[in-house]
Amino acid sequence: MTRLWNDPADFADEMVDGFVRAHGRWVRKVTGGVARSTQSADPTVSLVIGGGSGHYPAFAGLVGPGLAHGAAMGNLFASPSAHQVESVARAADQGRGILFSYGNYAGDVLHFNAAQDALREAGIDCRTVTVTDDIFSAKPNEREKRRGIAGDLTVFKTAGAAAASGFPLDDVERIARTANDRTRSMGVAFTGCTLPGADEPLFTVPEGRMAIGLGIHGEPGIDETDIPTANELAELFVSRLLDDAEIPENVTVDGARVVPILNGLGSVKSEELFVVYARIAELLDERGLTVVDPQVGEFCTSFDMAGASLTLFWLDDELEQLWSAPADTPAYRTGNVDSTALTTVTTEDAAESDELPDADEASADVAARIAELLAVVRDVVDENVAELGRIDAIAGDGDHGIGMQRGTVAAAGTAASLAEKRAGAASLLARSGDAWSDRAGGTSGALWGVILRTIGDHLGDAGRPDAATISAGVSHAARAVMDYGKAAVGDKTMVDALVPFAEELHRAVDAGSTLTEAWTDAARAATEAAEATADLLPAMGRARSHGEKALGVRDPGAVSFALITTRIAAELGR
Repeated sequence: MTRLWNDPADFADEMVDGFVRAHGRWVRKVTGGVARSTQSADPTVSLVIGGGSGHYPAFAGLVGPGLAHGAAMGNLFASPSAHQVESVARAADQGRGILFSYGNYAGDVLHFNAAQDALREAGIDCRTVTVTDDIFSAKPNEREKRRGIAGDLTVFKTAGAAAASGFPLDDVERIARTANDRTRSMGVAFTGCTLPGADEPLFTVPEGRMAIGLGIHGEPGIDETDIPTANELAELFVSRLLDDAEIPENVTVDGARVVPILNGLGSVKSEELFVVYARIAELLDERGLTVVDPQVGEFCTSFDMAGASLTLFWLDDELEQLWSAPADTPAYRTGNVDSTALTTVTTEDAAESDELPDADEASADVAARIAELLAVVRDVVDENVAELGRIDAIAGDGDHGIGMQRGTVAAAGTAASLAEKRAGAASLLARSGDAWSDRAGGTSGALWGVILRTIGDHLGDAGRPDAATISAGVSHAARAVMDYGKAAVGDKTMVDALVPFAEELHRAVDAGSTLTEAWTDAARAATEAAEATADLLPAMGRARSHGEKALGVRDPGAVSFALITTRIAAELGR
């Protein structure tokens, strides 16, 4: 379990502060994460990586010469928000384009894509390569759906070396894609991980058993077996990764050159890993492989999870040269980086304006009421945080309740502050949505940010909206969520509750109901729809990999949406 913290809500922020103080030679703190504290004489393509905190040395530990230029750092096991990603990217930008690279998780994809769109609109060339190395998360013919685990190191290292060598963005992107195509990983766990302040781990493994195919966010394994000996684990790793279906195209195993990366997930000790690696090396040699620069240690962890993963990186001449190129970061160093040509970065983060758009008294009154409702939302999530986490842990990563709690606390606090300043409804909702998204991260943070901002756009900062205007805002929010997250009704997501809610709200308002009456009917429809998600198989998000494990379990995003709308209905009824 995690033992050292002050306030669990502040853990990620305090961790970043300590990391930067310890490693100022390499990194500086910027809004949303860290960027290099030095720069080379000649500008290069900028590699920006990132994801949730809790995986050190991924991702901040890999920022420095020869590797990444910046890391966007989300909350614990939650993707950074689009705002945070964009901020880190702007801090790292050197005018030659930006490459985003990160693990292929729904929340990360949503936020990084939104940041990429914003950068492109600003005239900055930005590309993306997601890491998809985990062989257990999707079949070989669906590699684009696989998630990223410890194999992200091979993609980041070769792309960073290509950038350091002066390659243009087209070639840095090509290198990253080739490295990803030639990287395969699988992981196992003996125990789950426990977030700071939590009483229970995100998942458990029965005594004497081992989970196979787990994720790095506390997602349970795809399969389970008795705990093997070290040699048997090595044989499991190698046999699965050398399966014919997992060998990259145009690779002949006999005589191939490969980098093995044996990664500890948090509490498996180096000595244990060395015992496992001894047999891995024998097995690779027996198959006629040439082992190049083997890596044994911690490269992508999951807090205190007891587990390990093996990555095989299949080299070609170009990739081998880039893999061997010098790099100097807090957690990964190889070769000799010429530091004489580096200069200290002195540019500070641009201050964000606190100036509010003008709002009339009617809109400010509406905004004050919305702030009260967001406080109610915060309270209902806080009351149900444990149950939301329990539902999510069955086929997901167990952090939905924690993420929603972080997001609603941030949104309610921001709203209360803006209401005191007499902000208008649109401004309050937009900034509260940004606070929710920034603090919660993940898919739910992104989607609730979309909901609040979209409704705010319809309410504006002038006048008192009627029920029809509010209903129209909710309908547009539902469409915006589906456009943004690409989920549809039936995919077992929040959309399964959001769409029935929006449709019933529109129907009732159109039939002449008051807002309170219509909202109450719509909340009832959302609750029924959320209950019905128990019969669905997940088609989106982290639960997708677990298929039938999710049957009989309600979708946590749909459940939290129903809880929120039901509590708001009760508050409106007051």
